[in-house]
Amino acid sequence: MAPMKVAETRNLKKTYHFGDTEVSALREISIEIAEREFIAVWGPSGSGKSTLCNLIGLLDSPTSGEVLIAGNPAADLTDAKRSDLRNASIGFVFQNFNLVPVLSALENVMLPLQIAGVSKTEAARRASALLDEVELSERKGHRPQKLSGGQQQRVAIARALVTDPALVIADEPTANLDTHNANLIIDLMRRINGERGAAFLFSTHDDRLLDRVDRRIHLCDGAIIEDERL
Repeated sequence: MAPMKVAETRNLKKTYHFGDTEVSALREISIEIAEREFIAVWGPSGSGKSTLCNLIGLLDSPTSGEVLIAGNPAADLTDAKRSDLRNASIGFVFQNFNLVPVLSALENVMLPLQIAGVSKTEAARRASALLDEVELSERKGHRPQKLSGGQQQRVAIARALVTDPALVIADEPTANLDTHNANLIIDLMRRINGERGAAFLFSTHDDRLLDRVDRRIHLCDGAIIEDERL
């Protein structure tokens, strides 16, 4: 049986206008992401990596073309349904962690579940188990400012996984980390990918990380110049 497609883009374009100037951020991007894939989107700054992540993650809408999540065309959905689909199917890990500073690590991980209406007791149980899984058992009560960059990113990964998404999108997840912590984060994402089966799509401009993935999508000037399975 062929692996299930967790996401797909068809002829995806994104154009920005700055006064009279038109900038094509993405040009005719068509890709399929299957369950359990571990994919890097790489290229220089301005190549369209973050734009692609935002479109697949339903954080933005394309100028033309379409995004499908688990076979569902996003363009056909109301804003509320898009939000529901995003919350249920996609986890996000951001370059700057995006943790809520006044909440503890545990409370940050609980947040997506509480937004989805899960009880506080069940949300705490699931969040606590994930923080154990990312080796932060002793840091659950700490606020972000009391955590190192690597620890904050592990909290962000736990938060991304807490709704059990089919796809995790990580936009430059190692950009603010030193080499040691960057490698630890990639190791953690690889382990979770193998154990949980979630597909991972992460953007990077750091070619040192490219030998750690199963597939590399090379973007340049908004176009795919190579899509290589290793």
